[in-house]
Amino acid sequence: MLRSTGACTCGSGLSPVRCCELNLASLGKATASQHLKPLEDRAIQAHQQGDRAESERLVLDVLELAPGRSAALTLLYQLRKAQGITAAAVALVRRIVALDPNNLWATQELALLMLGRGDIAEALNHARNAVRLAPDNAQSHYLLGMALTEGHRPAVAEYHYRRALSLATGRDPVLLANLALCLKNQGKMSAAREFYEESLAAAPGQLHALLGLARLEEADRNLDAALKLLDRADASHPKHPSVLLLRAIVLGRRGAVTDAVEVLDGLAQIKESRDPAEHLEQGRLFDRLGRYPEAFAAFTAGKRRLRELTGYAYQDAAARQLATRLEQFFSRKRLGTLPRATRRSDVAQPLFVLGFPRSGTTLLEQTLSAHSCIVAGDELPMIAEITNLLPRLLDSPLSYPEALSELWMADHREDLDGVRDHYLRKVAQFGLVTEGADWFTDKMPLNERDIGLISLLFPESPLLHVVRHPLDVVLSAYSNLLTHGYYCAYDLESIAHHYVLIMQLVENYRRELDLRYLRVRYEDLVDAQETTVRQALDFIGLPFEPSCLAFHENRRYARTASYAQVAEPLYARSKYRYRHYLAELKPVIALLEPLISHLGYEI
Repeated sequence: MLRSTGACTCGSGLSPVRCCELNLASLGKATASQHLKPLEDRAIQAHQQGDRAESERLVLDVLELAPGRSAALTLLYQLRKAQGITAAAVALVRRIVALDPNNLWATQELALLMLGRGDIAEALNHARNAVRLAPDNAQSHYLLGMALTEGHRPAVAEYHYRRALSLATGRDPVLLANLALCLKNQGKMSAAREFYEESLAAAPGQLHALLGLARLEEADRNLDAALKLLDRADASHPKHPSVLLLRAIVLGRRGAVTDAVEVLDGLAQIKESRDPAEHLEQGRLFDRLGRYPEAFAAFTAGKRRLRELTGYAYQDAAARQLATRLEQFFSRKRLGTLPRATRRSDVAQPLFVLGFPRSGTTLLEQTLSAHSCIVAGDELPMIAEITNLLPRLLDSPLSYPEALSELWMADHREDLDGVRDHYLRKVAQFGLVTEGADWFTDKMPLNERDIGLISLLFPESPLLHVVRHPLDVVLSAYSNLLTHGYYCAYDLESIAHHYVLIMQLVENYRRELDLRYLRVRYEDLVDAQETTVRQALDFIGLPFEPSCLAFHENRRYARTASYAQVAEPLYARSKYRYRHYLAELKPVIALLEPLISHLGYEI
């Protein structure tokens, strides 16, 4: 055996220096390893004959000697993927793509793997490359549609799904169901139903479409219809975990919380390893029943399982480094010499609803978008995208935020108007701004990190910053499946650390910049709804409309974790929920106490 005894931690079976520690620049020409082709062919033949052990032994020997052999890498990738060793599969297919960027199959595989891991940014990158490599390939457009849907860009995703349909032979039921999901995420419920029904007509027992249509009905508040679809799904897929989980959610929305918990308890008995979403949903149901210790235990189990499955943890150093650079760049003295973008009078303007995840931003957006002059934009990704694009847009060798220093140059003084237009052009692609609207909301969580950039691009846009008792924010983030903020929500302490970091950054912006800023307390929205809504509308410059008080009658689908809550009349059960969990929250109380006091709250 030619392999070293130490195996790479990714699980490939190769030694580290031939796997994740490999320097690709050290590889010789492919022709130098041609003498290994007979051994490689034997490995492939053994695999085709079903002798996995022999195939693996031979292919590992090939790759220890020549780690750049494409056919051997492909075979080992197939073996590890079939064994469910995802980390190894990712490492191997990444190497194939790095060695051969024009390999369409590997590029598509890598995009699909990244989607499965929830790494949407990398999935989107590879899916775009797949379309560049094969613009007439249905699978390439299909993958890009999925990545764009997961990246909260459903209007753009719709184009690629429809392109995939036009290129494919026949109308694939799963593709139809994915297009339906994309339409649902745009709030196009009737069009989504048509595609789900077409998908189910072609494949009546297809679980993907049955669950998708049931989720649509649940989101559209047709709970009885959702349960009937789940009965159909259960008939063809008995005791399927996804069916049971969605049934628990629907039962919970109907108020049958005890029945919902029983469903999840049954789910726990038939699955050895439960999904994070199942633990978290059970925790939220326990919370509604007043079983608080059990609820928190379920939240903890869900977060632990999430870390196990993804391998992700809070990127503390990266978060702090960027926050420090932002504070240093966006100083009053420095900004006094920077230009601002001008306002476009021919299009609706962004209204920024800022706030940490689970602080109440969806409630405020649902309230404001009930006004005749405001449309909801939901979580628009453009500000974060622009921070990555700025070096290219400003022709700068520096990264964000330092790339903005190009604006001091005479030939870049007006470049912010181009960056502003990039944002507005992307919004237009979403197709969300209706005729007659003066404003559209942008409520991407943690946009407040980039208040400095927003103030340069849209100096006249209102910034409505929703705050909530910090312990409630941290608890709610802990009880939900969130990926925003450098994966901070994967652990209780990291949620608190990131929340403090972001709020300190906001205070720095408020000291150093002249902002059109209004702080809105979630608790005031609940306790003094009309007064708070009038204040917000007056700040924006719009007259009060009574429809804003009946936000739950707003039939738009809020594409966030709070979609169900904002479909109900205003309630106070989420206010100061932390009081039931003071013992469990003890590890973060000392960290949050200064912020709690600063915001005018107490414990």
